[in-house]
Amino acid sequence: MRLLLPFPSPLSATSPPPQSFPEYPPPSQFNCSTLTKIFKKSVIGTLTGALSLTLVFSSPIASIAADIDPYLSLNPPDSSLNYFDSSPEDCPEEEEADSEIPEDEIKPQLVSNEGIVEEAWEIVNDAFLDTRSLKWTPETWQKQKEEILASPFKSRSKAHEVIKKMLASLGDQYTRFLSPDEFSRMSKYDISGIGINLREVSDGGGNVKLKVLGIVLDGPADIAGVKQGDEILAVNGMDVSGKSSFEVSSLLQGPSKTYVELKVKHGKCGPLKSIKVQRQVNAQTPVSYRLEKVDNGKISVGYIRLKEFNALARKDLVTAMKRLQDKGASYFVMDLRDNLGGLVQAGIETAKLFLDEGDTVIYTAGRDTMAQKTVIADKKPLITAPLIVMVNNRTASASEIVASALHDNCKAVLVGERTYGKGLIQSVFELRDGSGVVVTIGKYVTPNHMDINGGGIEPDFRNLPAWDEVKERLSKCNILQQS
Repeated sequence: MRLLLPFPSPLSATSPPPQSFPEYPPPSQFNCSTLTKIFKKSVIGTLTGALSLTLVFSSPIASIAADIDPYLSLNPPDSSLNYFDSSPEDCPEEEEADSEIPEDEIKPQLVSNEGIVEEAWEIVNDAFLDTRSLKWTPETWQKQKEEILASPFKSRSKAHEVIKKMLASLGDQYTRFLSPDEFSRMSKYDISGIGINLREVSDGGGNVKLKVLGIVLDGPADIAGVKQGDEILAVNGMDVSGKSSFEVSSLLQGPSKTYVELKVKHGKCGPLKSIKVQRQVNAQTPVSYRLEKVDNGKISVGYIRLKEFNALARKDLVTAMKRLQDKGASYFVMDLRDNLGGLVQAGIETAKLFLDEGDTVIYTAGRDTMAQKTVIADKKPLITAPLIVMVNNRTASASEIVASALHDNCKAVLVGERTYGKGLIQSVFELRDGSGVVVTIGKYVTPNHMDINGGGIEPDFRNLPAWDEVKERLSKCNILQQS
């Protein structure tokens, strides 16, 4: 099973945004008076309204080769197996349920140095998507394997060095090797606020279970008694059957020192247990908002600033939009400038808030069928009011998914600068010695079938247009789409 989430953009978090567009202020200076002034302006200049992308790759400002990406889910050693799963026949009879294999009798799976190298080779052979050099072929990769394995490796460190060089030869900056320590730290990254990392696994019957993949040592959940491999059944009395790991992680978030109650099943066959966990991580909202009056008070505009896509993004955005609607907002501005992305699933769920049921959010493309899918909105939109999405060259990854989904479905116009252009999908695979490889296996394609990666997304306007022009642009877009 492969759980796919992309890396955050490799943009430097400290580099200031360029000052190419002085007509609108940066997010930190976007206040009541400036918003009122801007909406009274006429358009100074416009760009094409069609989404136009180039496939030319732009080199990243800073490499992420040394970073550990916190937003990735992990694969078991054999991606065809769910190693936390169990079928009913796996469970012993009740009178045998207490029998366990002593820990000292559990032997680690031995693997040769050559076996580790070959395992990494096979992962690339099966799933790697060449998006840059366009030189990779199964034939050249097979030849490299034969050359590499022609002589034995005397140490595990030598095998790891060979894997690093092998992956570097692909010419893909995001495909890389993880040491056992790096892989272990990644598997325990916490987006839940209580020190656990969740993943979705199949039960073999078409249903999905939520399992604790990683747990932070001495974290809140560990102290309370949650164990790695536990199945999460309910949160605060709410059955979580059918919910995604992202949705459940959002339910676990909350103010520091408050409690959340989990119903879990220990191990493969029970027992069931209710555990109260005291949160120690104070979740930070990425959403700020306010209502502005423009055109001499005739128009109420809801301005929403979204700094990143974390586990709270969708929930807090819904709250902000409802409050702004209650105050009379009839138009909305979503500011995604300097938003480098974050959790891709949070971006997808955010985009769905504005789309009609059946609209395409994003396509994913790759060699492996697991990386090929179409993400569709499954509910009615939260709002149907005209929307402006503000972007710049530090709008990346999940933010670009949101911007393209709303633009291509005629729900918003884009204003600002061309976006960064980070649209690749990486998957993390664990090797049998506890190390791992991160491999680019796919890419994101917009609803209008444009490749996000490299070229970014071109906005409709450089400067904020009048609302009449926004409505006219969206109306024409819908007519063209229907025809």
